Parts: sequence; C-alpha cells; structure tokens
Amino acid sequence: MLHPPNILVALGARFLAAHRSRRMRARGWAASAQKRHAAALRRQFAKTAYGRMHGVEPGMDDKAWRERVPLSTYESLSPHLARMRRGEADVLWPGQCSFFVNSTGTTEGAPKQLPVTDGMLRHFRRAGLDSLFFYIARHGASVLQGRHLCLGGTPGLSPLLDSRTHSAFSGELGAIAALARPAWAEARWEPGQDIAQMSDWTAKIEAIARHCAGLDVRLVAGLPHWLPHIAAALFEEQARRTGKRPATLREVWPGLECVVHGGTPLAPFAARLRALCGLGVNFHEIYPAAEGFIAAQDAEPEAGLRLLADAGIHYEFLPLADYDARRLAWLGPRALPLQAVRPGVDYVLVMSTPGGLARHVNGDIVRFVSTEPARLLHTGRTRLRLDAFGEHVLEKELTDALAAVCARQGWQAVDFHVAPLPNNSLTGRKSGGHEWWLELLAGSEVNPTGPVIAPLLDNELRRLCHDYDARRREGMLLPPTVRLVMPGVFEQWRRVHGKWGGQHTMPRCRGDRHVADELAKHAPFHDAV
Repeated sequence: MLHPPNILVALGARFLAAHRSRRMRARGWAASAQKRHAAALRRQFAKTAYGRMHGVEPGMDDKAWRERVPLSTYESLSPHLARMRRGEADVLWPGQCSFFVNSTGTTEGAPKQLPVTDGMLRHFRRAGLDSLFFYIARHGASVLQGRHLCLGGTPGLSPLLDSRTHSAFSGELGAIAALARPAWAEARWEPGQDIAQMSDWTAKIEAIARHCAGLDVRLVAGLPHWLPHIAAALFEEQARRTGKRPATLREVWPGLECVVHGGTPLAPFAARLRALCGLGVNFHEIYPAAEGFIAAQDAEPEAGLRLLADAGIHYEFLPLADYDARRLAWLGPRALPLQAVRPGVDYVLVMSTPGGLARHVNGDIVRFVSTEPARLLHTGRTRLRLDAFGEHVLEKELTDALAAVCARQGWQAVDFHVAPLPNNSLTGRKSGGHEWWLELLAGSEVNPTGPVIAPLLDNELRRLCHDYDARRREGMLLPPTVRLVMPGVFEQWRRVHGKWGGQHTMPRCRGDRHVADELAKHAPFHDAV
C-alpha cells in the first residue's frame, strides 16, 4: 500500500487540528455533541433485548432515560455479555459482535471482556485523532515526520472459545485500537508485529532497544513506568554500538519530542522521567479505558483533560457523595448530564457506549476543573480509596502529596502503595493510620528515612484533603507509617502477580491490606517510622 509522504500527512493534520480546535471553542459545543450522541445511542438501544427490557424508545427524553434504565456494572451485564460472546445477536447492541476487549486494570479479579462493535471502532478512531489534534494544535505536526513507538501489550487477537455460531476474537486494548488505526498511522507504528507479539517482557524490551536504536523516533506512548526500563536497554545498546553510554533518550533519538502517557498518574514520577527523556520532550496525557477513550490533554497539565464529548459515547456523572455500590439499581435518577456538573466535585463516571454498554459504571472517579470547556481529572477508583477511618482519601490526593514532598526534597519516586493500618485499641474505638510502602530512586543528596518522610506526607495530605485533616484532629486517624523498601520489591510483586508487562498498573491504594501484606513478603528490608 502506498502511503502519503510525511510532509503531506503533517500538513493535512495541522489543517484538521486547527479546524477541529475552532469548532470545539464554541460555547456549549460539548453539551450539544452529548445531546446528539445520546439520541443516536438510544435509537440503537431500542433495537436490543436489553433496551426493550428497560423500555428504551427512540426519541425518549432524558427524564425517561434516567428513570427507566438502571445504572449497570460489568457484573450486572455479565449474563448479557455471555450471550453476545456465544454469538447471539441484538442483545446489548444490534447485530452480532465479533471483537471483545480484555480489560487489565488495578482492581482484582478475572479480566473483563467488553464488546467492541463497528461503532466502538469508529469511536476509537475519532478519539485517537482528537487526542493527536490536541497535541498538534499546541506543538505543531513535526511529530508525524518520524516513527511512533507504542509500549503496549501484546497486539494479537485470540479466538473466543465460547463463540458457537460465528467467529469472535478478544485482545488487549492496544490490539483493539490497532483495528481502528488509519493506514498512515500504521506506517509509522513501531516496534513491528514480530517484536510486539513477544510475551517475555524482559526479552521484548531488549528487542525494542536493538530495533529502534537507529530509528527516527519522534513519539513514545505507553504506561510511564515502562520508560525507565526502555531507557536502560537503549543506553546499553547505544553503548555497545558506539562505546559511549547516553544519559537521555534525546541522545539516542534526537528527534524525540512527545511522550504520550495515561493509565496511571505521572506527578510523583515526572522529575525522573523528564530527566530520562532530556530537554525539549513534551508530555501528552490521555485517559483511555477498555470501555472507551474518555479524555485527552489540550492545554497545560493543571487545566485538566478535555472530555472527548464528540466521539460517540454519552456520559453521565453520579456524585460520589451519592454513590453506594449496594444501591446502584436505585441511583439512576441521580446521575447528572454534562451540563449540570460543577467544578471541584467528585463524580462516579457513567458511560453509554456504541458497544452496547447502557449507563455503565466503570468504577472511575473524576473531578471537573472547568465546564466551559469541559476538562476533568481522574481522581481514583470507587474500589480503590482509603476510607477505613472516615478520611475519604482518593488516589489523586496521595499522588499529589507524594509529588509535592518529592519536589521540595529533591527525591524521585520509583513506586508506591498505601494501605490502612488499623490500631488494636483496647477500648474498641475504631482508629488507625495509613501505611506507605515507598521505593525512592537511589542516589539522592540526602538519604531520607521513614521518620523523616512520614510527617511531610502527613502535613501535605492535611492540606489537600479536608476529611483527612478532620480525622487527624479528632484522633481517629493516627500519623502515617512509611516503609522504604529496597530496589526491586515492587518489580518482584508485579512479576509474582502477573502484572509485569502489558497494560497492568499498580493499585496506589486499597481499602484493605491485600497488596500491603503481599509486599511485606517480598521486602527484604524496610524502614518504618
């Protein structure tokens, strides 16, 4: 297949980015797009068994939609999804479904398989292009004149064994997104199918380094924690080739200008990653999920991520204060449309997608920074937050606290996890504190200890989180404990639990001690307050 020259692709992308940017600046643009997609989705849902069961009708208004269609979870939809995987048509979406995406998140349990219809493929293409246009509008289109290295999972698709009447396949999000990738983007994609298919991630990283060391790589995309591993392998490869070991990725790839990241907060690790990349590299954040591509950066990081309101998905927002996993079936009327949200409030994300998920609660918590334009932050997960003592701490507060402390002290975080640490009180009063498991990059000018770090994190969290501060003042929440672990403890935990490689992420906090107790088994040394 012939592909247009890089310069023509860059010029075309720059024109489209400017055109799209002008349209999206119009006041009320996002709300108007959401209304249009809501109507289109309801017309399709009305043709399905699930839609008929809940009284969905073409043209139904928002009030009827909220009252008739309950909020759904993967568990509540599981029987319907099983029918779709077996090849039954018109269950959650008109027709049969041939592709399913395997989710790999931070919560426990077996991987989830979500339907990917033609409509979802169009969504991934539209959302991916919008994210790219956001970057080009800010930094220009020179990124399209080189290669793009994607550090995703294995891109292959596997046949579904429970599919009886038609051919159906499942794969990781990267494999599904590749089905929607335009030909001109495919021509720039690295590291190629042979390397991408490798399942041994240690060997895969080494193969990527050998293959890409001499290429003009302009963009690297993937989870942030893979960058140090790629950098180390590249530096070794370059030293073997030239006899000189580089210090930054820009020394290996002089044209490198963009790191696309998402799936885990960057803040605590930003200083280390920027030092690895070198001067002149931009970081571009995206918010992907197996259920859909939700938001992308279109301004400075502190402005939040722009909601991708015109990519085929309809969003609703349930106030976190109203959320109760045991009462979801009755909370549907409380979910708000985009035009009713307020900045600074935490909401549980509710999605209706062209894959057949109607009012689906995917477990994400978001907070709007602004509503015109609609920009938000991912602040945590409903199942992954600290609330054992009424402190209501989300992942964002933990990552922001650690980032602030590290920035002031000149430390660089490698990995961390926070868990509740109950206090065995003879009075029976429920109290306790937080236990931080933390790995810092070796080589700091001042070698910190747990007793030094703990009050710094405590003070920062008291500043960031009102409920945390209130529980500390009341004595219900004790000062935190910090355990500094030796290098390799988190990597060992990931390997043992099958979270080394691909799109797996570390749960930064949990309401129980499952991860913390497992880390203790792998920690040969720890330094506690």
